Amino acid sequence: MNKAKFVMLLFSIAALLSMVSIGYAIAIRSVPTIIACIVALCAVMGIGFRMKRKFREKGLL
Repeated sequence: MNKAKFVMLLFSIAALLSMVSIGYAIAIRSVPTIIACIVALCAVMGIGFRMKRKFREKGLL
């Protein structure tokens, strides 16, 4: 596995953990935690897609 694919794997795991955290926050009924997890998910997904575009432009994917 090359470095670019490993980085993308880390971003996908981070996004998955954010999604799981949203479910957990809903279960404990904590609105600030739900909002924070949604913001974290948007940030991780946005950074991940930007990184994927850069890797594709460089020909690493």
